[in-house]
Amino acid sequence: MNARTRYGSGAPGAAEIAAAGPGALIDRDGQVQWAELLTGPGTAYWVAAEGLTGWEELPGLESSDANRPAGHGGWPGTQWAQPRTVTAQLWLAPDPDGGSEAALDALRTLRAATGIRDEEEWLAVRLHGETLAVRARVTQRVVPTDRQFLAGRLAKVTIQWKAMDPRRYESVARRVTMGLPRREPGLTWPLTWPLSWGAPGSVGEVTVDNSGSAPAHPLITFTGPCVGPRLANHDSGTWLEYDLSLSLGDVLEVDTAEGSVLFNETSSRRHTAVVGSVPEELFTLAPGASRLSFRAASGDVELASATVAWRSAEW
Repeated sequence: MNARTRYGSGAPGAAEIAAAGPGALIDRDGQVQWAELLTGPGTAYWVAAEGLTGWEELPGLESSDANRPAGHGGWPGTQWAQPRTVTAQLWLAPDPDGGSEAALDALRTLRAATGIRDEEEWLAVRLHGETLAVRARVTQRVVPTDRQFLAGRLAKVTIQWKAMDPRRYESVARRVTMGLPRREPGLTWPLTWPLSWGAPGSVGEVTVDNSGSAPAHPLITFTGPCVGPRLANHDSGTWLEYDLSLSLGDVLEVDTAEGSVLFNETSSRRHTAVVGSVPEELFTLAPGASRLSFRAASGDVELASATVAWRSAEW
């Protein structure tokens, strides 16, 4: 999944990214948006009584559990979620006044939206005011060509998607930026009453919130000038640090979901990670609040920054 696709674009420092995200066409509960195809109430594709399966269910699990060789039970191991499979039952229900032309238009639109593709697209669902989305691909489409479809232009369609990342993400991507710590100016001499300690300095820390139930992988962007950029998660005890210098205008983008570290969007710098820096894929935001801090061996406190973008994630 491309980082720009997952988190969109926006000015650093914005609390939220306002660019259109997954489910931008959805305007009511019960609607499902696949890429640019909107289904559900108010469309030519009604959600059938069976609705969706695989959406609110937990995905399948891989486990490293081991049975005790000489005793009851076993030892619990690590659990990893498998890809998520989502199946929708839809009624292809074009405008009855449109005749065969409306039926054919609706069918062609469905074909175009559910073709075979290599790239994943957003599949978004709104339930009770909450829109969640996964990146997925169509793996099956069934349109019965029976007498009902020919005579009444109604067909009960089945569409199936497979999401390699089983987590469901909130539709709004969040983004915060922090600078390097600044010293407080302290007292100004000669002293006058009341005493003024000056404006407080920046501590180079932010608290981010993953409001979901699953760990979220952030996109981290270090901007120079600085040497040895480092981002630490104080709640998990993990940190990322790279032994390189970023000049003015240089950007180091760390995609923790893909495990990539790109310098100025071109060359990999993953090999510059210092000893003790965790593998990028293991740097996650657990459900709840996480306190993050930006540090560097040296840098410009006015210009150097670290930006963190993420979407809250649900199982």
